[in-house]
Amino acid sequence: MDMTNSHTASTLATLDNAVWQALTTVHAQFAEGDGLAKRYPVAMFQVAAVGEASAESFRSLAGLLGPGGVAGFFTAQPLTFPAAFDVLEKFDVRQMIYPHSPPEAEEDGIQRLAAADVSEMSRLIELAKPGPFGPRTYEMGAYLGIRRAGRLVAMAGERLRLPGFTEISAVCTDPGHRGHGYASRLVSILARRIAARRETPFLHVREDNDPAFRVYEKLGFETRRFVHLAILRVREIGTS
Repeated sequence: MDMTNSHTASTLATLDNAVWQALTTVHAQFAEGDGLAKRYPVAMFQVAAVGEASAESFRSLAGLLGPGGVAGFFTAQPLTFPAAFDVLEKFDVRQMIYPHSPPEAEEDGIQRLAAADVSEMSRLIELAKPGPFGPRTYEMGAYLGIRRAGRLVAMAGERLRLPGFTEISAVCTDPGHRGHGYASRLVSILARRIAARRETPFLHVREDNDPAFRVYEKLGFETRRFVHLAILRVREIGTS
């Protein structure tokens, strides 16, 4: 089954502002903020979003983050941000979806990760550096791992969740255990489980991360569009 057939252009467009869509629907229980600006708890995922790019919404966002507060901010189009914010970094991100029915994947030896595994997960993140991960990120969805000799050597999990879509993230392998296909196996398992819920798997890859892009492309993910990620910091009073 081609899952793109189950999505209209308008439902696919919800991915243009996926953080906002998640925080106002499936992940509403995690949302901090108001009807104009929202964020995840910092220990979970240091991102924020607004429903629309208005001056009032950005004032709300600045108040939500507070002086010196930092958050990632995804946009469908490049934005010029209000003077209340410094842009610490910005880059393009490839948004990929898995539009097909995923093939079977071997699940023997795959473990569900939970609170007791956070220290091991954090160690692996530090080694492999796949991207942001906090002590509460695992609460956002199912995180799966592979152990060898009792040591966590690979993991992947679900992050943003919104109606009809679930993001796969934190895909990583201990550098000493690469070359065995662990990450690809975990992604395939997650994609199949997500599809079983009649949702479409998606993920984000930095434009300059060509090796990861090639792996996901080989697995069957297709580029939907590029989105833009800015790391914003609210200016403290008295700074210019």
